[in-house]
Amino acid sequence: MTHFSAQQEQVVQQDQMLPSEPPDDRFHRALLHDVHPHAWRNPKSAGKYNLVVIGAGPGGITAAREATVLGAKVALIERNFIGGDRLNVGCVPSKAIIRTARLYAEMRDADNVGAQVPGSIGIGFPTVMERMRRIQARLSRADSAQRLSEASVDVYFGEAHFAGPDTVEVAGDKLRFRKALIATGARPLTPPIPGLAEAGYLTNENVFNLTECPRRLLVMGGGPLGCELAQAFCRFGSHVIIAQDEPMFLPKEERDAAQILSNALARDGVEIHLNTTVVAVRVEGVRKVVDLVNDGDKFSVSVDEILAGIGRAPNVESLCLEAAGVRYDTETGIYVDDFLKTSNRRIYAAGDVCLEHKFTHAAEASAHIALRNALLLGRKRLSALTIPWCTYTDPEIAHIGLYVREAREKAIPVRTLTILMHDVDRAVTDGEEEGFVKIHVREGTDRILGATVVARHAGEMINGLSLAITSGIGLRDLARVIHTYPTQAEAIKMAADAYNRTRLTPTLKSLTRRWLAW
Repeated sequence: MTHFSAQQEQVVQQDQMLPSEPPDDRFHRALLHDVHPHAWRNPKSAGKYNLVVIGAGPGGITAAREATVLGAKVALIERNFIGGDRLNVGCVPSKAIIRTARLYAEMRDADNVGAQVPGSIGIGFPTVMERMRRIQARLSRADSAQRLSEASVDVYFGEAHFAGPDTVEVAGDKLRFRKALIATGARPLTPPIPGLAEAGYLTNENVFNLTECPRRLLVMGGGPLGCELAQAFCRFGSHVIIAQDEPMFLPKEERDAAQILSNALARDGVEIHLNTTVVAVRVEGVRKVVDLVNDGDKFSVSVDEILAGIGRAPNVESLCLEAAGVRYDTETGIYVDDFLKTSNRRIYAAGDVCLEHKFTHAAEASAHIALRNALLLGRKRLSALTIPWCTYTDPEIAHIGLYVREAREKAIPVRTLTILMHDVDRAVTDGEEEGFVKIHVREGTDRILGATVVARHAGEMINGLSLAITSGIGLRDLARVIHTYPTQAEAIKMAADAYNRTRLTPTLKSLTRRWLAW
């Protein structure tokens, strides 16, 4: 028999309180039916596959579906749930609860748009999470195991590993391939903090299993995940403390964008600690006590739960990549060239397992490139992609292309045009005046190098700029695009109009005046 001290017993109890699975309701059962059916039987392989895809997240599904359309014989292997992080523990569940959290914030701030604040705003957290599971179940149908099978994809469930340069083994079956694509994604990093593992902590892989909102929550990390969930849980009524070891949130973003986010979190009631490092965790009673250090000063906070959002590690360890001759690093992932080919000419990789930018849309775009290069002898380059991204806080922060600092590092002369959202009519009428549109062009030209949008709907607005950059549309042509009025996206046209006005040099203005006076 194992004996525990009183404190060890408490640690075990705390760890058991962390949610390992969602509630077993009809929505979760419907999700499982689609993403990992209980009665599923793996097909029996016959002959060599044109393409074996390992990982059924967004990248893997994209490649498998496109390959079957081309007439290829395809196997898709998933060790856990079809849909990957996007559907199960990432974009879909997070954006579902962020939407509800935003509604609660709007109710509390109803007087901002001339409405009365409701007398009582009750938060039914279990209902919030039930809605999230309902949405997951609905969206899981499109790429269910059954539908993929009906689309001529051989779907295998099990842990895959390479048994040679052209062979993958899964659940006792050996699948030979002409080409393979590794799209196994990434997982949350385990912070090496004394006492954290023993006390138990949340990541994106289990935070969406909660059915009760933590009264006090510490969020470690000021990246996109940490900021999004810190704001959401604060709006659900948690006392949220966020500790970021950098001087600002979202350290890769524009400084003024990060400052706007910091101000927004503070207004919502988030307790902010910048330049602060978590150094130890211990359990006292029913609470977790976290020791933090800021500028050499040590202090402690007592919380119910800890959410770690400090980065992701590629899923490479269990693949037996050595057997296939595929070079990799446990921190950065699989080594690929600009065509997404690995050190084994038969094997390609896409998505979070090999990319710096770990986004769903980046995974899908890279999988498309890898597939074309693998099966159709294509020469599409990863470096040719211009990938936008967005942090879905309130306001949202979206970016595409170069930052000014990157342009300067490359000795590219850059000019910036900025439109503040409080000068945009629709932002004023919506009561959403915080933020800006900032577009960087190469000095002396109208070529767009990059852009940052901070606005309530920045994630939608950045798409127009993504189209412009990808299609080579400059600000002069963008100024000719007629935008519906009033919309917040009109800020982009206002920036283009501002550029055109700067083209009126003193000489041109003088000539124009002479012409009009003639």
